[in-house]
Amino acid sequence: MSNSLSPHLITSNEQLTKLFDVVGAASIKKEVSYIHPHYRTMIEASPFAVLATRGVDGLDASPRGDAPGFIVVEDEHTLLLPERRGNNRIDSLRNILFDPQVGLLFLIPGIGETLRVNGRASISVDPDLLERMAVDGKAPKCVLRIKVESVYFQCARAILRSQLWQRASQEPKAQIASPGTILAALSNDEVGGEKYDSELPARQRASLY
Repeated sequence: MSNSLSPHLITSNEQLTKLFDVVGAASIKKEVSYIHPHYRTMIEASPFAVLATRGVDGLDASPRGDAPGFIVVEDEHTLLLPERRGNNRIDSLRNILFDPQVGLLFLIPGIGETLRVNGRASISVDPDLLERMAVDGKAPKCVLRIKVESVYFQCARAILRSQLWQRASQEPKAQIASPGTILAALSNDEVGGEKYDSELPARQRASLY
């Protein structure tokens, strides 16, 4: 059976390039192979980032968040990302063992521009480093040492179109099922439910670090 959509599929770089205008000078000049002081300021102001990795089972994008500056700029070529307590799936860490290439997307509340960092990560359990990254006397499980290969800011169009920061105070709780409800539905009531939801806030507060 022929695929009626095939005439409309992009299958080559030449076809893809024809869809778009010439890359502007600013889009090229903003990318550097080190952490420029302006980019350092953005990293140190960010309380939230998404870590992208690739493993034997495919791709993964994982949220990371803490007080602004929680991802430490060790020098202009190195970032330190502490691995705090979580769900213990360690998908990102397993992926890094398979392929050290990582991507980071930094968000700063109220700022339209995001920051993108690509590099290679290694996993360290150096006692001195763990102690240095401790919060409230609790050390991370390990620390990702990321060797930076490219850094550039992303223009604000996506944030502007989404009105992300304007919508920040609008809580769509009526439309979004609770974690307990989702878990109960996916597990045939083996886990989750109202008890899970009622205990979750205290459990989260007690296990942040």
